[in-house]
Amino acid sequence: MESEVKKNKKSIFKDTYISNLLLMIATLFLIELIFRKMNNFAIFDYATLRIFLSVCLFSLVITFISNLFKKRWLRNIINLLFVFVYSLYTWLQVGFINYLGVYISFHTTSQFGAVKDYLFDYLNSFKWTHHLLYIPFLVMLLIYIFAFRKKEYRKGKFKNKVFCLIPSLIVLGGLYYGTLVVPFMQNSFQIKSNIKLFLNPDVPTVAVNQFGTTVFGIMDLKSYLFPVAEEETVFNPTYPNESGSTTKEVSDALDHIAEEDDNVRYSSLNKYFASQSVTDYNEYTGMFEGKNVIVILMESVNEAIINEKEFPNFYKLYSEGWHWENNYSPRNSCATGNNEFSAMTGLFSIYNACTSNVYKDNTYFEAIFNLFNNKGYRTTGMHDFVEWYYKRKTIHPNMGAQTYYGADTLGIKTASYYGEWPSDIEFFEKGLDIILNDESDKPFMTWFTTVTSHQPYTNESTYGNLHKDYFMSLGYSSAVSRYLSKLKVVDDAIGTLVDRLKSAGVYDDTVIVLMADHYPYGLSKSQVAEMITHDLKDYEIERTPLVIYNSEMTPKTFTEYNFYLNLVPTLANLMNLDYDPRLYLGHDVLSKDYESMVIFADGSWKNEKAYYNASTSKITFYEENAYTEEEIQAINAEVDLKISMSSKAIKSNYFNYLENKIAEYEENQKEDANEEELPLEEE
Repeated sequence: MESEVKKNKKSIFKDTYISNLLLMIATLFLIELIFRKMNNFAIFDYATLRIFLSVCLFSLVITFISNLFKKRWLRNIINLLFVFVYSLYTWLQVGFINYLGVYISFHTTSQFGAVKDYLFDYLNSFKWTHHLLYIPFLVMLLIYIFAFRKKEYRKGKFKNKVFCLIPSLIVLGGLYYGTLVVPFMQNSFQIKSNIKLFLNPDVPTVAVNQFGTTVFGIMDLKSYLFPVAEEETVFNPTYPNESGSTTKEVSDALDHIAEEDDNVRYSSLNKYFASQSVTDYNEYTGMFEGKNVIVILMESVNEAIINEKEFPNFYKLYSEGWHWENNYSPRNSCATGNNEFSAMTGLFSIYNACTSNVYKDNTYFEAIFNLFNNKGYRTTGMHDFVEWYYKRKTIHPNMGAQTYYGADTLGIKTASYYGEWPSDIEFFEKGLDIILNDESDKPFMTWFTTVTSHQPYTNESTYGNLHKDYFMSLGYSSAVSRYLSKLKVVDDAIGTLVDRLKSAGVYDDTVIVLMADHYPYGLSKSQVAEMITHDLKDYEIERTPLVIYNSEMTPKTFTEYNFYLNLVPTLANLMNLDYDPRLYLGHDVLSKDYESMVIFADGSWKNEKAYYNASTSKITFYEENAYTEEEIQAINAEVDLKISMSSKAIKSNYFNYLENKIAEYEENQKEDANEEELPLEEE
């Protein structure tokens, strides 16, 4: 009798339905734990419990399905195939966040055709440690081969498995839901609540941390196929300028529309923008009024370009103009397109979407081109590549560019394969031919988006090899040397620009803005560290240069934390353009009331006092006890509101609506004024 009991106890570890279920749970959970460790997510956390419950749910369903088949080899293949796909998806995600700084999302599928060009660089960027994610799968495979190989198999009765499955799913599902809503299981610093993220995972870095990769993938696919309706944002607007504390005049149209228009779709947006503060005039207002403006969005440029010996043309403008020591270009989905969009509109792009492409037909009367149009400028957008990545032929004109020139209209030849980019020198030459030869007496405002310094840096290319040997002789690695070689071409292009402006006699009368779309993410952090001396943690890898230069200005260094959302209101004040500061989620960085801060795409933020990491919901203080818990929560709520309202505005094409409503209001005002001026009829 005793030997029979031992035999039964031992048999539970053999090939049984329960053993397969436990093996599946252990394997999937181990994959998730390895992933969390790689992403520096907390292991002992309620999120880990939530992920464990989801793993149990997956395992119950998959094991049940596989055990519907009589053939053992077929059951094993189904289980192994699921685990392999689970491992592969997790592996792809960890590689993507390492390479691009974002997670894969179905909402960016519009770029899949283009991103395939990055495939070699992407696969080449994987660290050896990333392949550890396949270990649980291999262990499971070995168990099937060596431990579950005997003929005995305790399959269990179908009705018993169903009886076990349904209550288990209900109980586990209830527990899972509890982790989404039970107060003590929530992080008080989290930028979005777990229940909101579960319904709409629009902040992938936070969603992946809280739910794991596979649940995020399922939720992401669901929200892509069945878009979630925009949640009505509830807030109590305050109007800080009602007392007339500012001297800057803005139209009262927005206030009127916010009070009178009851359009359900736009009501909260009207109230939100009307409630924002009006940035007052300051000592910099109109400093460059009437001058020409050239904005250069430099592809993949980081602080390595701040080097007088190697990049003298950039350094001259940097050292003799204004520059910001703490300027950032936060990475984004579809980084160049989204960041260019934000710099032109002062709005946050939608984090998990290629905003500029998906909403390319939107119009923005408050965008940079339109502001200069209203001041009598001739405005032009230019880029030295074709429409393969972003639809600038549509996007730039919808932001007010009177003309747009791509590589095809500029007559710049482009290669038919990825990695061989045109020369920015040729780009500036041909672009300036158009601008400087225009006989109009109007000042010009031109936006150049460059391309030469684009990745890849691991492949041979004309401009990657041009100065490669020189930089390798200085001790840089091959990939970094190719990047610096391309950067040298960018610097030479800046020299060309300066020379052409001087020869045309407009150099002193032109303001040049130099900024980067993002850091060179085609390089690993260790490769970036070859060029940058400061620590790269806490988003420091995304620090990029910003320069505003005019030959007649006094050099100045600014220490405020800054990013591309502030460009339009800052330039608008410098040029004394007619603009309403309330319509921008960025601010005039030169104003006296500017609050030093950079906000990253996922809701993280940073300034002199602290760094808040949205993906982990943790705060790092640079000044002891810089903020109370309530103050951090208030900042997070404000950041979330800004990003949410920006997303809502873009998705609803709000600024097209607002432009029409303002025009309607102004027309009514004119009619009322005309009626008041009419003489009374004689009796």
